[in-house]
Amino acid sequence: MKETTFYIKNMVCDRCKMAVEKIMLDRKLSPLSVDLGIVRVQGTVTDEQRGEIRNDLNAMGFELLDDHRFQVIELIKATIIKLVHYKDNNITLNLSDFLQHELHQDYSSLSKLFSEYTSMTIEHYYIQQRIERVKELLTYNEMSLTEIALQMHYSSVAYLSSQFKTITGMTPSEFKSLHKGKRKALDKI
Repeated sequence: MKETTFYIKNMVCDRCKMAVEKIMLDRKLSPLSVDLGIVRVQGTVTDEQRGEIRNDLNAMGFELLDDHRFQVIELIKATIIKLVHYKDNNITLNLSDFLQHELHQDYSSLSKLFSEYTSMTIEHYYIQQRIERVKELLTYNEMSLTEIALQMHYSSVAYLSSQFKTITGMTPSEFKSLHKGKRKALDKI
């Protein structure tokens, strides 16, 4: 069975997946899988259909990626977002081994490519995603900082607080009291 794979930038949540799936269905395509950053549809897609899909995606704030390098970068980002925001950051491997295992590519080449095109390291991107997740948990006000540190696998509350202050310029407590409008959209990191 023939299939076509699309690599799509800015897919960061389940609603993004639903929006992209709707675009595919509206274009009379049969999605086989819709995941963060990757959509597989049954059959082949004409250049005209690809152009229509590109326009539909752009109208929704997404971008169809044709360049393999940018596809790999979006896969790295999507994998980290899934890890931090949807898997409760529960990994037994270190980040480099995790990415290497998930993406089936050598970490050093992934790291070099990511740094070259994003002007930040994979590790820094991972830290920023973790801090955004901590901000989200602080905003909900359902867990103590100790519980958040445990859930996010920080070695201590002090380390979480230090990293939080380095990234945001304020302590978690300061953020909690001033949290309105301080979170970033995941696709803006």
